[in-house]
This record gives sequence, structure tokens and C-alpha cells, in this order.
Amino acid sequence: MGQLAKRVHYSKGYLSKIENDLKLPHETLARLCDGVLNAGGGLIDAARAARDQAVERAADAGLALDRRQVLVAGTVLGMALAGGSRPAPDERVVAGMRTSFEHLRALGTQTSPVVILEPLVALLRTVHALAHENPEPMRARLLLLAARVAEYTGWMNQEAGDEQRALSWTRHASELARAGGDREIVSYAFVREAGLALYRQDATATIELAEQAQRVDRASPRTRALAARREAQGHALAGDRGSFDRAMDRAARLFDESGPDTRAYPVLGSTAPDPAELARGWSLCDLGRTAESAAVLDRELIRLPAASRRSRARFGARRSLALAFAGEIDQSCATLARTLDDAAHVDSATVRTDLRELSRTLGRWHNHGAVREVYPQLRRVIQQRY
Repeated sequence: MGQLAKRVHYSKGYLSKIENDLKLPHETLARLCDGVLNAGGGLIDAARAARDQAVERAADAGLALDRRQVLVAGTVLGMALAGGSRPAPDERVVAGMRTSFEHLRALGTQTSPVVILEPLVALLRTVHALAHENPEPMRARLLLLAARVAEYTGWMNQEAGDEQRALSWTRHASELARAGGDREIVSYAFVREAGLALYRQDATATIELAEQAQRVDRASPRTRALAARREAQGHALAGDRGSFDRAMDRAARLFDESGPDTRAYPVLGSTAPDPAELARGWSLCDLGRTAESAAVLDRELIRLPAASRRSRARFGARRSLALAFAGEIDQSCATLARTLDDAAHVDSATVRTDLRELSRTLGRWHNHGAVREVYPQLRRVIQQRY
């Protein structure tokens, strides 16, 4: 017990309470113990089963506890614009609307999603209305651009913490893509839904949705690579190292096979130099390989452009979390100080998920000098609301 306590950086007394059923094992500790003991996800499953049983006992006692998160797709409002018909757009108009979207997407890498959600929806309505009014082939081109804007609107809603709207916009993007004759976003929509499941800590749904994305006909190697990457993250969440390694190898191979995207609407997914390696660093933390996770993320974060503040905040928070789990408290706090400025600017609900976990972890070292120095700013970022 003492040796295990040293390796997972929790006290022997705390582990003893879990062993004797005086405390429930939480997700983080189960994941760390599973990785240290090479349990292949068995301890993660056991911890979830113990928590489920506790919820069932509480429900039987008459407590109003809800064990499930139910996703209800919101109704997508009609996109017709007032004012009658407009002249048919030419190539310069379409290029201008695409440029407007690219500018909004660039802004989204550096600031809060609430800043760009309203102009994104306004642009989407305009593009969709023009598609409705014009014949082929202009109709299909506009529908595909609308689909891409809808997909990104879903992502920004997720970053704003609104999972229901994120799911609704993601599914609407899939419908628009089908109407435009392209199944690329149809596949990627499953990748996005798998991402929502990942942040709910639902390993099974993450894997199933990512596998479904890889089965969509005519999806490009790049989109299948993004799906395989998401599948690997689901396997890591389940503690399955073998399946994680196989899915990551498949993702890396597909990324190598994918060429530049020259289609008429903007590229889907991550624009990071090596999205597979970033995902590997992320998932090694879930597998309990915390020092290795921090090393991979440290290497990959250097490659991210300074303007990619959202990605830098997301993976920077994950690096600091991995270091804290590994017991490297001084280094965790030092890297966190550089990450919090990015996190404050991008106002991301998904980043705050990891920052809250980091806050709980560092709280166990509340008398440590580096923790006392960084903790006030960490709490401000967690609690901020635009």
C-alpha cells in the first residue's frame, strides 16, 4: 500500500479508506492506479461500477439523483431571410463569404466563443438562404459552405459549455452536407459527437461514434485519421492500452496518406502540425503514463503557433495536469502559469474541465509555495464568465 501511494502520489491513509469501502474511488485515482498496476481498464470499470451502485442505493432510499445525461437536439430555426430575393451570387461573393468565415474561425482560436457565435449564425443564415434561392451548381457549393459554418458553430457552442446546441448544430451540418452532395462532414459529424462523449467521460460512446465515422463511404483519409484518433482517445479512457496503440497507429498512417485539401469549403478539424501526437500525449495521461504524457505534450506544444491560443490552452492545461499527477508539482505550476493567460482569453468550457481537475489535484499540496503562488489565478480562470 505504501509503495502504491508513492507511485500514484496519494496518501496511504486515503488509499486505505478506499480499500475498506470508507470512500468511493474517483475517476482520476482509478485511472492512475490502473496505469501503475497495468490492470487494462479493470480498475476504471470497477470504480465506475462502485459509483453506479452508490447512486442506485441512494435512489432506492428516495433521493432524487439523476444518473444519466440526456442529450436533446434543439430545433434548428428556419434560415429564410426577410426582404425578398437577392441577385445570384458570383464567384467573388462566394469567396468573400468563405473569407468571412475564415476570419471568424481565426478569431475563434484567440477569444471567447461568445464573441463569434452571433456573427457565425448570421453568416450561416445568409449562406443557407442564398443556397435555397439559387440553382445548381451554385446551390451545392453554398450548402457545403453552410455545412462547414454549422459544424464550426457546433464546436463553438461546445466550447461555450452548451452541449445540446453543440449536438444540434453538428447534426444540422451533417444534413446540409448531405443536401450538398458531400459525405465528408457526415463522417466528421460523428467525430464531433464522439468528442462530446469524450468530455462526458463516456468511453463506450466515444469509441462507437468514432468507429461509425470510419465506416462512412467516401470519407477522406484525413477525416478517417481524425476518427481513428478519437477512437484511440476512447480506448485510453477505458484503460485499454492495446486498442489505444492500434488505433493511434492507424491514425498516424492515415494522416501520412492524406494530401492537401483543395475543395471549395474550408478544411475540417485540427490544423495543428501533428494532431496525432497531441492526441497521444493527451491520452497517455488517461492511461496513467503521466510522465510520458507530459513529455509528449511539452514537445508538441512548442510546435503550436502563438496565435493558436485555444489549442495551446487545451493541451497546456493537460500537460500541467499530467505533471501534477506525476508528482512534479513545481514543474506543473511553472507550466500552468504560462497556460492560464491563454485559457483566460479563449474562455473554453472544455479547458476549464481539466483546470478544475488540476485545481483539485494541486489542492492536495495547498501549502506548497508554487501552488500558493499560482492558485489564485487558476481559481479566477475557472470561475470567469464573459
